[in-house]
Parts: sequence; structure tokens; C-alpha cells
Amino acid sequence: MTDRQSKILSAIIEQYAEVASPVGSLLLANLFGVSSATIRSEMSQLEELGYIEQPHTSAGRIPTDKGYRYYVNQVNDLPNSETKLFSNRSTRAIDVRVQGAGEATRAIKSAVNSLVEITQNLALATIGDQLYMSGISNLFGQPEFTSGAAVCEVAQLLDNLEPWLREAQPNEPLSVYIGHENPIGKTSGCSLIVSRFRSPYSDRSYIGVVGPTRQSYRQVMGLVSHAGRTLEAVMF
Repeated sequence: MTDRQSKILSAIIEQYAEVASPVGSLLLANLFGVSSATIRSEMSQLEELGYIEQPHTSAGRIPTDKGYRYYVNQVNDLPNSETKLFSNRSTRAIDVRVQGAGEATRAIKSAVNSLVEITQNLALATIGDQLYMSGISNLFGQPEFTSGAAVCEVAQLLDNLEPWLREAQPNEPLSVYIGHENPIGKTSGCSLIVSRFRSPYSDRSYIGVVGPTRQSYRQVMGLVSHAGRTLEAVMF
């Protein structure tokens, strides 16, 4: 992939996360200062490589799971990436609520509730052997999950999330499972972003966000990581 193709892919992902509709060549041409024909040529190559797809004949393009994975890997490789992933206002909101919560259970729930408000997705955390979740209405309010079949797929993922976390115990400080990468709910159209942190309940406690594959990965990855570190700092 060329540098320009990488930037175009990033622009498609970020724009699609914001507007929830396929991204056309005219918008990208204006953004990059080139002709629509040039953008269409680059998009065709990205489509051939499997990073984007065209949902309708006359529509723009949307990212594939492969495209999202490339983007997330690029975010992980950014130097000093944390400062670029989210706003100070958002991190301060998490810090204030967690630091003022008191005992561990309330602190963890405060972090989860903060992630719900900021990301507008579902957020979760393990508290001992229990899984605390909030923001289910946010998740099912996303346009991807308007059909009954889609709701059932997501519900199945949520039903199996707590036993999977307990059994799999992801080892990375931050783990990102995109769409079909999900070990459970492969066809749910969801991404799971989860951070490991130490708590009085376990050295392997988890906090994270579940949302559609169409989401602002830079922001959400940074916020989930920050929430885990803030909880550790408060509780130890």
C-alpha cells in the first residue's frame, strides 16, 4: 500500500465512523486536493487489496475488517500516540469521576459509565467474577443494529462475553477484536476494545467498549487504555 492509499483509507475510516454512510470520491478529492478520477483509481486499488468495499453500485466505499485491522495497527505504531488519540477534556472527565468515586467497585463503575457517555457505545468491566455493563441502549441504537437478526447476534455476544473473558484472559495491555476477529459473536458486526488492569479483585481485571465496527478507533482505544491506567493508579 502506498502512503497516499494509507491516508485515503484512514480518511474513509474516520469519515465513515462519523457519518455512518459510504464515503464518496468527491469528498476525498476535496480533502486531498486531487481530482475525483485520481481518488477513484486509488479506491479501486484499495478495494482490490480488500481494505474497502462498495456496498451498492452507485455508492461510495466503506472499510472492511481488513481495512480496520490495518488502521488499528497503524495507530498502535504511532510514536507518543496516546496524546493524539483523545481530548484532554475526555480524559479529565474520566479522572474526576474515578478519583471521586471512593471504593473500588464504585470507581470501576464510574469508569465504565464515563466511557458510555464519551464513546456513546456499550462499556463493560469485570468486578471480581461479575461483568458490569452499561450503555446497552446506545449499542442497539446504532444504525447497524436495526434488524432483529442483528440484535440477536449482538445479544449472543454479550451473553457469552463474561465467561469468555474469564477463560481467555487476554494478555495484551490493550486488545482490539474487530468484526470477524471476535472470538465470540463473529457475525455480530461488533468490535471489542478491552484493556487489562490490576484491581483489588484480580491482577487480570478488564475494562472495555463494545461498539459497531464503524467507530472512532483512535479515540476509543486511547480512552479505554486511559481508563485502565486511571483505575490502577486510584486503587493502588
